[in-house]
Order: sequence, then structure tokens, then C-alpha cells
Amino acid sequence: MAASAKRRRGWRKRLGALARFTGALVIVGGLYSAFAPSLYAQEADDNAVDSEVVKGQELYDTSCITCHGDNGEGVDGRGPSLIGIGSAAVEFQVNTGRMPLANQGAMAIPGDPVFTEEEAEWLGAYIEHLGGGGAVPDDLDALVENADVGSGNDLYRVNCSSCHGYAGGGAALSSGAEAPALGGTTDEELYQAMLTGPQNMPVFADNELTPEQKADVIAYVQYIVNDDADRGGVFNLGRFGPSTEGLAIFLVGISALLLATLWIAGKS
Repeated sequence: MAASAKRRRGWRKRLGALARFTGALVIVGGLYSAFAPSLYAQEADDNAVDSEVVKGQELYDTSCITCHGDNGEGVDGRGPSLIGIGSAAVEFQVNTGRMPLANQGAMAIPGDPVFTEEEAEWLGAYIEHLGGGGAVPDDLDALVENADVGSGNDLYRVNCSSCHGYAGGGAALSSGAEAPALGGTTDEELYQAMLTGPQNMPVFADNELTPEQKADVIAYVQYIVNDDADRGGVFNLGRFGPSTEGLAIFLVGISALLLATLWIAGKS
């Protein structure tokens, strides 16, 4: 009987050890199932970024290296270094047709883009890979949608109107440069320009204008260059604001006074 009891206790110990081992396997499997998908997703994202960098380098080596040199270090007398300028500057210059540069001059002239927007993103990814730099926030659309146009008016008047004009029509600058008109620009292009300061434009980094303030400026610019915008006044004559109505009232009033004067003179 004693030997039989010992055998039963031995089997119970073995079964208990097997149960604990099985439980440990279940716990490890559950943890792996919970965290493995995110690890795979992160690896997939990294591979996608690496793919964009490789494609961007291929485009750079065939279209940009002559002026900007190996690894974006620049070439004296041809093109500046691109280290640290980031993807926003690259995408702005490429998507607006300013780059590749048609010819040397006081400033790069916008034109028809040579590359697609996707190719511009590849080039931007490669340049950012070389030395970092500024990038457009992913939630730009939401920032602009919730922007304060009134605040954008104040910021634009202080920081932008001296070059781009109060109505965004642009103006000539010194040394053959110019501040372009802002009509037809996208939200992303406006943000990229403020963030990177192309040509003679100052750089408005996030420590000078926050992303929310940049969005306010964008909302105001899109408001003043939009032909359908209501800029104030009672009758919206020409949709240019109260100044148009003032001029119209002045002309109508003067004409009425002249007619009244002639009528009175004729009666007398």
C-alpha cells in the first residue's frame, strides 16, 4: 500500500509539473500574440521609410547631385548644402517647380514640377535621412480647419504684409528678387514656406510661430485670396470690403450733388 501511495504521489507531481509548464506556455503565447503585431507593424513602417530613402537617393543621384554634391554636402558656386533643411523645404521647392533649377539667377522661378508629389516625398525622405530638419505636421488639415482667422490677420499683417502685400498680391524686392503672389497656393506649400524660408523669406521656426499660429496665417491667407470670400461691407461690392462701398457712395453722392446743382441753377 505504501508503494502504491508513493506511485500515486509521483504521478500527481508529474501531472502538476506538466500543468504548470502548459500554463506557462499559454501565458507566453498570449503575450507574444499581443505584442508581435505591433512589432511587425513597426518593422513594416521602417521598411517603408527605408524604401522611400532608397528611391529618393536614386532620384537625387540622377537629378540633384551635380549642384548639391555627394550626400547633399553642396558644391561651391552651384548649389548649397542640403544637410539639415529637412523634407518640408525639399517638397516645397520640388512641388512648386523651383527645383531642379532651370538657370542661375536672383531667385528660383516657380514653374511646372519635374517630379510627381510622390517622387518629391522620396527626395524629401532622403534629405531628411541625411541630416534631419523641419517637416509638415500630419494633422495640418485639422489645424487649419480649427484655425483663428482673426489671429491670422494680426500675424500676417506683422510678419508677411510688408513683402507679400496686404491682399497677398506679392511685390518686388531688392536685387531682382520678388515676393510671389499667394493665390493658388496650397495649405501645405504655405506651411512649408513659413517653416523653411525659401529664397529671401525669413524662417519662421516653431519657436517663433507655433504650428497653430502658422495654421492661423494659412487660414487668413486662404481667406483673402479666395474670390468667394466676404470681406465685409453691407453690399459686398466686388467683395473687396467696405472701401469699395465707400468709393461707390462717394461717386454716387458727387453725381447726385452735381445733378441737384444743375437742376437748381436751371430753375433759378
